[in-house]
Amino acid sequence: MKTLHPLSLSLLALLIGQAWADEAPRAADAADAANTLPLVRVQGSKESATGPVPGFVARRAGSGLKSDIPLIETPQSIAVVTADQIEAQGATTLRQTVGYSAGVVSAYFDSRVDSISARGGNVAQYQDGLLRSYGTYNTARPDPFTLERVELVRGPASVLYGQGSLNGVLNLVSKRPQFESRRELQLQLGSHERKQLALDLTGPLSEQWAYRLVAIKRDSGTQVDHVKDDRLLLAPSLTWQPSAATSLTLQALYQRDKSGSLIGFFPWQGTRLPNGSQGQIPTSAFISEPGWDAYDSDQDSVGYLVNHRLNADWTLRQNLRHTKSAVDYRTIYTSFSTTARRPLFNADGRRVERDLVWQLNGGSMSLLDTQLEGHLRMGAWKHQLLLGLDAQKNDSTQRSFRGRAPAIDVYAPVYGNFTPPAASALAAQPTVDQRQLGLYLQDHIKFDERWVAVLGLRHDRAKTETQGRPEAKVDDKATSKRAGLLYLADGGFSPYLAYTESFLPLGGVDFYGKPYKPQVGEQWEAGLKWQPADKRVSATVALYDLRDTNRKTTDPSQPLNSLQIGEVRVRGLELESAGSLDSRRWGRWDWTLGYAYTDAKISRSNAGDQGQAVAGVARHNGSAWLTHHFSLGGRSGFSAGAGLRYLGASWSGTPLISTPAATLVDAMLAYEQDDWRLALNAVNLADKVQITQCLARGDCFYGQRRTLNATLSYRF
Repeated sequence: MKTLHPLSLSLLALLIGQAWADEAPRAADAADAANTLPLVRVQGSKESATGPVPGFVARRAGSGLKSDIPLIETPQSIAVVTADQIEAQGATTLRQTVGYSAGVVSAYFDSRVDSISARGGNVAQYQDGLLRSYGTYNTARPDPFTLERVELVRGPASVLYGQGSLNGVLNLVSKRPQFESRRELQLQLGSHERKQLALDLTGPLSEQWAYRLVAIKRDSGTQVDHVKDDRLLLAPSLTWQPSAATSLTLQALYQRDKSGSLIGFFPWQGTRLPNGSQGQIPTSAFISEPGWDAYDSDQDSVGYLVNHRLNADWTLRQNLRHTKSAVDYRTIYTSFSTTARRPLFNADGRRVERDLVWQLNGGSMSLLDTQLEGHLRMGAWKHQLLLGLDAQKNDSTQRSFRGRAPAIDVYAPVYGNFTPPAASALAAQPTVDQRQLGLYLQDHIKFDERWVAVLGLRHDRAKTETQGRPEAKVDDKATSKRAGLLYLADGGFSPYLAYTESFLPLGGVDFYGKPYKPQVGEQWEAGLKWQPADKRVSATVALYDLRDTNRKTTDPSQPLNSLQIGEVRVRGLELESAGSLDSRRWGRWDWTLGYAYTDAKISRSNAGDQGQAVAGVARHNGSAWLTHHFSLGGRSGFSAGAGLRYLGASWSGTPLISTPAATLVDAMLAYEQDDWRLALNAVNLADKVQITQCLARGDCFYGQRRTLNATLSYRF
């Protein structure tokens, strides 16, 4: 993997050199002449998979096929959340950004990560087509203000993205430099003394150069006492476009976050269940130690996006990013009893025992994805070929300490009876090194302007090594496939059928020394898309059957062994619609609608749980958001929006407790005039105390209480 950087720099030098040479007078053949045509810009004339989109409806996406292809021609369920939708709904975290997408669930109100699940399990997170994080608690959370859009590819996606991605891929598309000047200064004040200043500047530096600078400075508290939500972020980028054939975008990120323990791992009693006369544990309860508790994350990254058209039919692309991150994680949380093996109150019903954890986590990621895309036509057949080679090298490090802290009264905590551990108590844990190399081929075929087929094949080699633990070594090879067929009918309808696969290396060996095979997922999906050409409206219906096989389960003949015969089967239905419509009589309306039915069951197991539901997966969830833009008193520029989010009840893994259903209300009021916009957003307007998840191990988690944010934007 040490050849990654020389290879990238060599390609970069080659492209720059060729583009420089193209500016000099020379004799050229027809293909070269096409590459040296003068650069002509037509602002706002065509939507792309990475640029701005007016309203809530995107027509194109780049994540499902790693090419800029219309959604109506993609045989797979894909949701796109645009920057306009993010702004209207006032999303301040990634989990809020996708909160109105059908079937998407974020069960934890957490300062450490934005965990997102769909179709019965967690989805892998990417940014600009490259893996966004690796390891545990060693990266910073993304900020929606830095994003142009978020794309969710539902279901297995290993053909394009490699290991993992069984339940889907969430790809964050960064804001990029534009050759049209746009500048925004934003001031935000809100609940828990939130104060944020944000800046987004973009525009041309010359005919060939454009820049973008996104900056955020935030000082804020949270709904949990003594826990901050501070952020300093700088995201500069620079685009060089010397001709219509070549573009190079350089990207960087500097992010510093300071937060703490939003989750206390509180017992069932006092959260989901009664706790005698003591009542419910306050959602603001902080049971760690002020001044010591922390979740402080530093993240720095640099990279580039290169696009070079070799001739009229072939284009070469390469994306590279190198990221370094470090997290200082200090927490004290409810202890899991050694006898009951779950969090419990002491005899007084008020105090809980506490465990202490201190981790210094580090991460390093080097990612490279090189693609060659070609357009071929043979009679009535059009082929859009994609050949790709991607590689990644990820390392994670940790120094840690575990101990005990004195018991604390969760209803009236008294702090200070605590001796913090010294830095010398931290013990180095084994370094984990992960590498992946994948070669993939995809053909997007269009026949007679009606039929669309997608065929894909990928071969991966994934290695993982843990320092000092040879038994944990993983060296897996896997081949993944996909196929899809879609028909472009009249009226903007397109029914489709698709098959996709994924794999996940497990590592280690069984009792007999035989390496475990990768966990393998496969999915059949049938659906219908509707997106008329003359209206910004879209709707999707998807039915799917997903199987996750080669899961470990107990071996009845050898208790120390595991058999790979376990299987989880997920069947579901998803309905989704979005729209942005203008009417002289009724004004402008923007909306999203979503509903998902998810039936996730353990279909094969030796652990006595065969036939049970998968813990934490709700059968039903739905959402609806509506924004109306209108005039008031003869003055235009007003808008009001409201949304409902429903998450159904779910099995916790034990009949002793369940996770209850919840319905939450969000709202927005805004006024926009000339260069100014003032908006008030409310999350959980009714201030419902939500239990987002209860686990069989004995703890439950709270959701976000009512949060109000006022945002003043000046665009100039």
